[in-house]
Amino acid sequence: MLYVDIPTSADIRSLIASRDGPCVSIYLSTTPITQDAQADRIALKNIAKEAIRQLQSSGADDRVIAEIAEQIYDLVDDEEFWRVQAHGLAIFVTPANMRAFRLPTALVPLVRASDRFHLKPLLRSVSFPQSCYVLALAQKSVRLIEVSPDLPAEIVHIDGLPLNAGRAIQGAGIVDHWPSGRLHGSEGQKVLLRQFARNIDKSLRLLLSGSDIPLVLAATEPMASIYRSVNSYSHLARAGIEGNPEEIANGELAERARSILDGIYHNELSDWKELFAIRDSEGRATTDIAQAARAAVAGAIESLVVDIDEIVPGNMNDDGSIVFAKQNSWPRRDLVDEIAKRVLVTGGRIIGVRKPEMPREGSLAAILRYAH
Repeated sequence: MLYVDIPTSADIRSLIASRDGPCVSIYLSTTPITQDAQADRIALKNIAKEAIRQLQSSGADDRVIAEIAEQIYDLVDDEEFWRVQAHGLAIFVTPANMRAFRLPTALVPLVRASDRFHLKPLLRSVSFPQSCYVLALAQKSVRLIEVSPDLPAEIVHIDGLPLNAGRAIQGAGIVDHWPSGRLHGSEGQKVLLRQFARNIDKSLRLLLSGSDIPLVLAATEPMASIYRSVNSYSHLARAGIEGNPEEIANGELAERARSILDGIYHNELSDWKELFAIRDSEGRATTDIAQAARAAVAGAIESLVVDIDEIVPGNMNDDGSIVFAKQNSWPRRDLVDEIAKRVLVTGGRIIGVRKPEMPREGSLAAILRYAH
C-alpha cells in the first residue's frame, strides 16, 4: 500500500503562518516502488540546485542558503525516508525547519523560493476525504474497519456492536408470537434482520456522531438494502462493496473502499460545479482574480476551486487589491495561492483540481457567501 502523511488543517495553518526567513516549497512526483526511488532522490538533488539559484538571485545571505541546502541534502541522503514513498512529495524548508509530506497524488515538479510557502499543489490531497470506515456486514458476522491513507486497515472494536444476526439466522419460525399479528415465515425474518441492522446503527452513533468521515458498506442482499433502510449516518457512501464480506480480507476491503472514495471525489466536484452555476446566476460566483481577491480579504468566499498547477505571479495587498508581476520577480508569490490562503483562514473551503476539472476556463472559481 502507499505510505502517505496527509497534512492536517493545523499543519496547513502552520505553513500559512510561517515567516521564518526565506521559505522554499518543493513538489515532485515519486514512486511507491522502493527499488525505483533512486531516480526520485536524484530529482530532489537537482531541484535543490534550482532552489539555491533562486535564493541567490533574491539576495539571500549565504549562511541562510547553506542552512536550507543542508536540510534538503540531508533528506536526499536519508535511506529510511526513501524506503517508503507514495506518488507525490511536498517539502517545505526554512533555515530553521523542514517538513515533508508524502502524498497520494502525482505532482508537477516545482520549486519556489519566496518569503512564504507556496501551498496550492498541496490542496488536492486535502480537498476530499482520504480516510473512511468500512462496515463489513453479514448475517453471521459484523466488523468495522478503519481505512487510513498511511496505516494498514484495522478492526475498530465498539462496545455493544452485535456480533451476528442471532435468531434471524435460524429463521423467524422460532418466534411464537409477533405482536403485530401480521408476520410469519420470511417476512418475520426480515423484521429480525432490520432489528439487527438498527442495533448496529445505534452502536455506531457514539463513534460517528459529529463526524464527516465516509462510511462504506460491504454487504450482500438483502442485508445491504435492509441496513440502508435504517441507517442514520448522513455520510454513508452511496456506492458499496459487492460480494460476501466474510470472504474478503480487511486489506482487500480497504483497497476497494479507496476506489469508492475516488468516486465520492468526482461526485462532490460535480455537485460543486452545479452549485457554482446556480450561484453564478444569482450574482454569488466569480472567476475573476481581482474580484476574488477582494472577496477573500472580506471573508466573503464560501468555497474556492483552484488550478493547483498554474502559477499566476503577483502580490495581493491587505485591502484585496492586486498587482500582477513577472514570473521570476521576488518574492515569487502566486496570486491564486495567496487568495486560497485567505479563504482558508476565514473558514472557506478550498478544492484543488487540475485544469480539465475547472468549472470554467481560468485559474480559479469562487462561490461567494453573498451577492457582489
